[in-house]
Amino acid sequence: MSLTRRLAFAVALAAPLAAAPAFAQTQLTVQHALPANSHTGVGATTFGSAFERLTNGRYKVVAQRNDNEREMVESVQIGTIDCTFTSTGPVGNFVPEVRIFDVPFLFRDATHARGVLDSEIGQQVLARFPARGLVGVVWLENGFRNMTNSRREINTPADLRGLKIRTMENQVHMRAFTTLGALPTPMAFSELIPALQQGTVDGQENPISVIVANNIFQVQRYFTMTRHVYSPQVMICNPQTVARLSAADRTLFYQAAREAQAANRARVTADDEAGVATLRQNGMTVVTEVDTAAFQAALAPAFAEWERTLDAGTLRRIRDWQPN
Repeated sequence: MSLTRRLAFAVALAAPLAAAPAFAQTQLTVQHALPANSHTGVGATTFGSAFERLTNGRYKVVAQRNDNEREMVESVQIGTIDCTFTSTGPVGNFVPEVRIFDVPFLFRDATHARGVLDSEIGQQVLARFPARGLVGVVWLENGFRNMTNSRREINTPADLRGLKIRTMENQVHMRAFTTLGALPTPMAFSELIPALQQGTVDGQENPISVIVANNIFQVQRYFTMTRHVYSPQVMICNPQTVARLSAADRTLFYQAAREAQAANRARVTADDEAGVATLRQNGMTVVTEVDTAAFQAALAPAFAEWERTLDAGTLRRIRDWQPN
């Protein structure tokens, strides 16, 4: 066979391969605010790997870090990213009903908090998201929030007086700290470490998982396990992203989200169990017992305000919730 005929034969064989359609793969972009090796990162990566597995690779999920949670929610709303895993701190500015979960000392423990969020109560709040141009997919968590600072031990409400405490951009949290005599300073999480280093704020409040994941012990001396607020996290997606999924793929999407929820909560539990020892090993002075009743009494004026401005009936339902 001549060279010309061999080349023609090779081209003929290759033609059907070249004409075959490429494997169709749709990419989704998911952002979150903490390191990949954190409860938030684990939630996002678990969702990605689960959705890719469940759809046999027809979808690829790219997880990215973005420390500005409000910016992420805005990006989901306008569709520049598909989904975000975010604390509820800034979400109340978009979906006011979320703020009810930020009331201090509302939840007894993790079982109570998770049960409420997974119940009809939590689902009713998620149902408020579409009216704000968002889809609330599933509740995850950061865990119970605690305090750190560079000035002194916190044992009673009086110890907070005059301390500049970074808070999330959350009106409920800010009202609580003002009532306790602190000076709440709202700022994006991306600004926190420089603010602590420079003394712009004296302290901050976050779950143990967040404190450990971000090495906050390097810039703070005192830790107090106040567990003053349970901090939910929520997976929020762009409505068009969800609408483009077929009915079958949407079912798989929510299945992957539930796998992410389980992985996230398991990591929070593990971080809480190991976290106090980690903080002590890294030189923090740790207070694990505080006068919770004194903090609740000091917050009485704020509790009265929240009963007026939030949904008092839902607050009662949350407090009265019991596992089946």
